[in-house]
Amino acid sequence: MTSRINYYKTAPEAVNLMLGLERYINNSGLEKSLLNLVKIRASQINGCGYCVDIHTTEARKAGESERRLYAVAVWRETPFFTERERAALAWTEAVTLLPATQAPDEVYQEVLHYFSEKETVDLTMAIITINSWNRLAVGFRTMPAP
Repeated sequence: MTSRINYYKTAPEAVNLMLGLERYINNSGLEKSLLNLVKIRASQINGCGYCVDIHTTEARKAGESERRLYAVAVWRETPFFTERERAALAWTEAVTLLPATQAPDEVYQEVLHYFSEKETVDLTMAIITINSWNRLAVGFRTMPAP
């Protein structure tokens, strides 16, 4: 597969706005391990190999276990994630697959059980930001380094 437009070089102002969202999210107080799981799961759903590669690499460097990384795609079927992480992963799927899910009330209520309103907004910002990165990377065929 051949890369298309290099969006970093072509529209640096737009990319810098996205990076500003990343800075906000990284300073939000949400656990870095949780953010990595959310980014990995959304990237898996969206078929973004570039983003899966980046965020699994970041998670490993931060001490995430291989076992949990392998299980992100099947998180419901494993005992490896906390209830808070499960709520975040369910919300990630609901927001990422919005046309199909319409963000169900039961998933939303579960998120509010484990996250404050501010954390829920920050978590949702993290989800929509990784979805935007996924769409850029997939649309422009950005590939992970070999």
